[in-house]
Amino acid sequence: MESYIAYYRVSTEKQGRSGLGLAAQQRKIAEFINDKNTLLAEYCDIQSGRDDDRTQLHKALAMARREHAKLIIARLDRFSRRVSFIAQIMEQGIGLVCAEMPNASDFQLHIFAALAQEERRLISERTKAALAEAKRRGKTLGANGKFLAVENCRRADEFAKTFKLALPANYFTMSYSQIARRLNGDGLTTFRGRRFYAQTVKNYLKRL
Repeated sequence: MESYIAYYRVSTEKQGRSGLGLAAQQRKIAEFINDKNTLLAEYCDIQSGRDDDRTQLHKALAMARREHAKLIIARLDRFSRRVSFIAQIMEQGIGLVCAEMPNASDFQLHIFAALAQEERRLISERTKAALAEAKRRGKTLGANGKFLAVENCRRADEFAKTFKLALPANYFTMSYSQIARRLNGDGLTTFRGRRFYAQTVKNYLKRL
């Protein structure tokens, strides 16, 4: 039986008051804890994922050290948007568990965080480029659906390259459904933040 300190993060005060986002995180951690482990305390910060100076997280880490407990989070993207921040936490010698990927090793958490960080960078760059090009052409922003559809296709192509790094080494011997189950089990999502399905996997592999 393991002891855990839960940590949540929501981006805005409105999310904090309404429970939007927080409730989903709490539910995911509760499913992991069930009756096999002990949840000693819960901490929650209300701030952007870009801000790594978090009062409640520092309290959670201090208690985890004091109680020899592990820090549990619901999802990596709710924890931090930076690989360096996640690495810094791990280097403190406190066990980090992601409820969405309970069997992931520290190395795998680093890989998944790096993939998510790169995915966000690509999406941000492509979106800015698409808006800049639309503006240059004199299009009214918000009315350039066709142009953005083409840009979304390009972004999907970029993500497909990143997606390949997350594939199991023997993916070529697996069915599309088996690959989708593996990726979902590892907590990965499509570039739109959705679950993988057999057809999704097939589409990405075609892009490669």
